[in-house]
Amino acid sequence: MAAKVLAIVLAGGEGKRLMPLTTDRAKPAVPFGGMYRMVDFVLSNLANAGYLKIVVLTQYKSHSLDRHITKTWRMSTLLGNYVTPVPAQQRRGPWWFAGSADAIYQSFNLIYDEQPDYVIVFGADHIYRMDPRQMVEDHIASGAGVTVAGIRQPLSTADQFGVIEVGADGRRIRAFREKPTDAVGLPDAPDEIYASMGNYVFTTRTLIEAVERDAEDKTSKHDMGGSIIPMLVERGEANVYDFRDNEVPGSTDRDRGYWRDVGTLDSFYDAHMDLINVHPVFNLYNFDWPIYTEQPPYPPAKFVHQWGERVGRAVASMVSPGAVISGSLVENSIVAPKVKVHSWAHVDGAVLMEGVEIGRHAVVRRAILDKNVYVPEGAEIGVDLERDRQRYTVSDNGIVVIGKGQKVEP
Repeated sequence: MAAKVLAIVLAGGEGKRLMPLTTDRAKPAVPFGGMYRMVDFVLSNLANAGYLKIVVLTQYKSHSLDRHITKTWRMSTLLGNYVTPVPAQQRRGPWWFAGSADAIYQSFNLIYDEQPDYVIVFGADHIYRMDPRQMVEDHIASGAGVTVAGIRQPLSTADQFGVIEVGADGRRIRAFREKPTDAVGLPDAPDEIYASMGNYVFTTRTLIEAVERDAEDKTSKHDMGGSIIPMLVERGEANVYDFRDNEVPGSTDRDRGYWRDVGTLDSFYDAHMDLINVHPVFNLYNFDWPIYTEQPPYPPAKFVHQWGERVGRAVASMVSPGAVISGSLVENSIVAPKVKVHSWAHVDGAVLMEGVEIGRHAVVRRAILDKNVYVPEGAEIGVDLERDRQRYTVSDNGIVVIGKGQKVEP
């Protein structure tokens, strides 16, 4: 008989470093790639793998996320499948989630109801493809209490990640350290380290015991990566799963092993730019392992006008349904549904979210425009960064970010 598996997706992140994109929504609800929300990537990975009992633990500004999941992620109830958002229910007392481990502690009823043999605990705010079945199978075969997904990164970047240090066998975790400056390389690759992906597979009994013990520790931060995993490492019950070994159907040599933590405005922007190469670093066009999302009844994108320089065209860009490119040029950009770019406007290196409208003769360069932003005729964004800093958010790398519905001055 196949092992019973429950998937828990941690989606309560506040996402402060993504402000102003998270001013009005939780981080996993932030739109990505024109058509999607961040949470769609982890849910698609689980669904494609056949794990169809999924709970999404939410907390911070969760309405947009709850609505998206409820409208989009509907499974066959005939087979008992579901994807359901679960807010903090205060089952343990009058307080909200104090951390990701506490979120699970307060949601033990979900585990008791399903009585799974194993529990998948994945984050909701990373961009990647992965077949979780292979990680679960690896976990079961190992006999470990928890298996942590690790992605190989250069040793020189260890101070940017939660680092997994392994023993001589290359599997058993001997240390789990946060952004160390003296990390040790891997046994089979001294110039590489394992960075934690924030994805875990637990034997159910191990998860319950560890989270209960953590809940009794008043000094704990009640965090999965910062509290639970180090506890199990100390007990010798933690193994690493090498993400390099994960084979996703339809993947190419170029995008195999792609994973991005889009926790900052610059990483969010860079991950979008990864989508639009002729041979993209992350390929949304892999139909063997699709990324699912809501599909509203929008018409196809339209490109209109062909008179002199007034030609509607998009180059090296992704343009979503319902968008209208009218007598303007869009380059190196991601265009979401219902975007309108009017005549003689020029958009280059931009992420335009749903409902954005760019007026005539406007210029938008290296920018992220959240939903329903209106750029008036002749306005310039990303041309004079000093001027932009006085009015908008500008990232460390010079990306201009304009929040949802924010007014743009001419």
